[in-house]
Amino acid sequence: QVQLAESGGGLVQAGGSLTLSCAVSGRTASGYTMGWFRQAPGKEREFVAVLRRNGGITYYPDSVKGRFTISRDNAKNTVFLQMNSLKSEDTAVYYCAATETIVRVTIPLEYDYWGQGTQVTVSS
Repeated sequence: QVQLAESGGGLVQAGGSLTLSCAVSGRTASGYTMGWFRQAPGKEREFVAVLRRNGGITYYPDSVKGRFTISRDNAKNTVFLQMNSLKSEDTAVYYCAATETIVRVTIPLEYDYWGQGTQVTVSS
């Protein structure tokens, strides 16, 4: 029904910026709550950002608040994660995820669809 494909990861120096993209196919992204998560080796998958369906309300954890911004381009059916002032602790594989309904926006199990991930490496 819906497929997600992340892109835009790479190597960046601390303090730099990257923009990740999540292309949505099969359905319109605006009809889903969209989330970004990240996972470093040996660590649990961590919530990064969410863009709620319809209302467009966003939420971020303290670890990225003020540095990361989630947005979407409805014409391109793509969700973005703008990452600024990157730190070494931001290094991880970043995943986009989608769900038609959501209650606990920070919990991975609440999301029904996932992309394959894109690697972000921040050099200190």
